[in-house]
Amino acid sequence: MEKKFSKVIAAKHLFDSVRDDSYEGYICLKDNVIVKAGTGAPTQEITDQADEFLQFDEELVMPGITDTHTFFTGYAVFHVGADMSDVTDNGQGLKTLQNYEGGKGSEGAILGHGWIPEKWNQAEGEKMLEAEYPDRPVILFAADRSTCIMNRKARETYGFTPESCYPESYYRIMREYLNDRGFIEKEFSDYMKMMNSRGVTTVKEMGFDDFYGFTDYLKEMEDSEDLHLRFFFMSQPVGQRMNLPYARKMREKFTGDKVRFSGFNRMTDGTIAANKGDLKKPYEGQTFTCTLDILYDEIEADVLAADAEDFRWSLHAQGDGAVGKITQIYDKCKKEDGQLKNRHAITDMEFTDPVDLERLGALGVTAELYFQIMSLDPAEVLLDNISRTIGFERRKNYWNRRKMQDSGMILSGATDLPLLITSLPESIYYSCGGYLDGLDTPFQPENTITVSEMLKAWTIGGARNLSMEDKLGTLEEGKLADITVFDRDFLHADSANVKSAGVVMTIMDGKTVYKK
Repeated sequence: MEKKFSKVIAAKHLFDSVRDDSYEGYICLKDNVIVKAGTGAPTQEITDQADEFLQFDEELVMPGITDTHTFFTGYAVFHVGADMSDVTDNGQGLKTLQNYEGGKGSEGAILGHGWIPEKWNQAEGEKMLEAEYPDRPVILFAADRSTCIMNRKARETYGFTPESCYPESYYRIMREYLNDRGFIEKEFSDYMKMMNSRGVTTVKEMGFDDFYGFTDYLKEMEDSEDLHLRFFFMSQPVGQRMNLPYARKMREKFTGDKVRFSGFNRMTDGTIAANKGDLKKPYEGQTFTCTLDILYDEIEADVLAADAEDFRWSLHAQGDGAVGKITQIYDKCKKEDGQLKNRHAITDMEFTDPVDLERLGALGVTAELYFQIMSLDPAEVLLDNISRTIGFERRKNYWNRRKMQDSGMILSGATDLPLLITSLPESIYYSCGGYLDGLDTPFQPENTITVSEMLKAWTIGGARNLSMEDKLGTLEEGKLADITVFDRDFLHADSANVKSAGVVMTIMDGKTVYKK
């Protein structure tokens, strides 16, 4: 006899991303939809009607996590080609490449990953490549992706050097590994498993230009049982200008709830610590406000052209000058009831002017925030960078997520993966607790947000970012069954002690895709 529910999940600590606290409750699934939700324990009649009944007592049951800024094609470089992580000399390096080449064949570039500069000298390695591979491009990426070993043929073919070995340069090789089915099928599968293990059920992916054919693979995967991560993707113009015909084609090609085109993405300024952030006032002790020449007129023209056809933009900005100029651009876009029709976003927002945040909130702009960004450096380095670049007086507007929340911006969680790997526990530690590694007291706790607000940013905030709040982001009747279970209730835990928390189970579209 067919049961009424495919799953019934009961929890002493359920956070639905509607209320501000957890409570005892339950949800009933029928295939991929939440068909019933209630408070308290489910009745015997309800549990008897379930094919599968799950009871969680100490754990936190919450909506699936959405990471709104990820970069799978950059993450893949960590694993592309030959594994060079154990190489310590030219002989071993050559043997590793020859073994890989034997399985790959004689076409295209020879790629490798995991090179550790401290183990194998770059100059010696490049001499070996010149001698052994004078007519075939070879690129070996460093383990931290900061540089690479290249031969002359690779430099001539792809137009970059080890000094400029970053994604916006090496995009020219992406078409090769994104269309290598033997590599990409396993890599994408492993990527989905890794994200599911962190409670992630949806990502907004950055793909350069036209994604170099990867969308054909996505179309094949769209209705496959093997797709267990919702994949919303953006085009980041790198090798060419914004491509509206491509956007139109992608909007027509993907109309389901698992894969969709989500607009365009672009960098504006750069890192404040490197004087590349665009500030409203000069850097501390300097006369300049930015060392980059940023093409704001070009950016505005692209944003308005896309907005006219109801495509959205995410613009990456770190300095208050860049955020202010983006605010002016977005204010020129189409509005409904005073708010942006197409939900344009700003990513990162490291240092901001409260006046701009109020205007962005009134416009309904989405903030894509790196809540874990403080984990990249110890407190001493972070505080020195802030003091050196903007000074003590201005630092009160650093990582001011509190003002963004209070101004009405839509907050969503992001990582720029692989810069960071999605972690809700880390997000709570750094951006709710205000902790920095190596600092005894919280840093500017007045700028932090609450744990409840953090959980909502990673769930309903992400859904709103993608205009999917009618289907995702909360545990309500009628929503798609994307659910994450953590091993503890963050809302009643000390934020200083949550970094060790882990995911117990992840359900995507009604199916268990990860179980510890």
